[in-house]
Amino acid sequence: MAEQVSNKQVIMKDYVSGFPDESYMSITISTLTLPLKLPFSGNGVLLKNLYLSCDPYMINRMRKPHASSYVDSFQPGSPISGYGVAKVLDSGDPNFKEGDLVWGITGWEEYSIINATQALFKIRHTDVPLSYYTGLLGMPGMTAYVGFHEICSPQKGERVFISAASGAVGQLVGQFAKLLGCYVVGSAGSKEKVDLLKKKFGFDEAFNYKEEPDLDAALKRYFPEGIDIYFENVGGKTLDAVLLNMRINGRIAVCGMISQYNLEKPEGVHNLMNLIVKRIRMQGFIVTDHYNLYPKFLELVLPYLRQGKIEYVEDIIEGLENAPSALIGLFTGRNVGKQVVVVSRE
Repeated sequence: MAEQVSNKQVIMKDYVSGFPDESYMSITISTLTLPLKLPFSGNGVLLKNLYLSCDPYMINRMRKPHASSYVDSFQPGSPISGYGVAKVLDSGDPNFKEGDLVWGITGWEEYSIINATQALFKIRHTDVPLSYYTGLLGMPGMTAYVGFHEICSPQKGERVFISAASGAVGQLVGQFAKLLGCYVVGSAGSKEKVDLLKKKFGFDEAFNYKEEPDLDAALKRYFPEGIDIYFENVGGKTLDAVLLNMRINGRIAVCGMISQYNLEKPEGVHNLMNLIVKRIRMQGFIVTDHYNLYPKFLELVLPYLRQGKIEYVEDIIEGLENAPSALIGLFTGRNVGKQVVVVSRE
């Protein structure tokens, strides 16, 4: 029998200028009649969303389209979208059937019709928490894997530095490096996060960058022989200091530059000559270019996870109505670990 269900949604009200806040988003409620009686376009699927992922790149989608962005902007008046975990309720795509669990791009709403099913991955391993597919086993995990293992080509015993190290990506990069036998140092923005890096994730050292007036001196203290690999999440002054402390033939994987996202005029980088002098390879990357490596990634990570060799911390927020606050908190460092919004647990 047909059933009317409410569909709570997070709507983008207008493009963001300056620093974003919750006023740019609103909660609305529409209705759906299930089962759907309208044909799917392009073999689409109907999803019931379970978990949503808050990610730093989403701030670029909240702004007007601009040439330097690698992602499409959200459309004002429509639900925002991002990575999530969902259950298939109905499908016109032969690759998905009712009851399948998936992760990938979905809407910030209770129910979503997704026509671009190429952006969805079927979840085949359910002996781990489903929320992990927003982070450890999803896009952030793949980002950590690609940046560290594929781009930086690490070797046992190398010296690794990670900025924003307690975040969804950084915490995994550090653990991948430790499992390989590297010396690992991370920076974060609070004592709680620094303690987490050392006590939970097994980093050799960690420091609060807010308490270090001279980042160059801090890095020389932790890396007296220099840095072989830097996993870049921050940019700006941190990158400038790192360039002074890289070793010959060092590698830098550029994942993000969160310190620059809210600046009208980005900070300059003054120590780029070190790229030449020290023969440093610095490479930016977009994880979606590497999703063909997802099976290889799972082969590496799932055994570590099941054996308890990888720890993962999530910052869980209950309720779609709290999603705007969770997303904005990401840009002030309010979260500890991977920020996840629970829409439904079944």
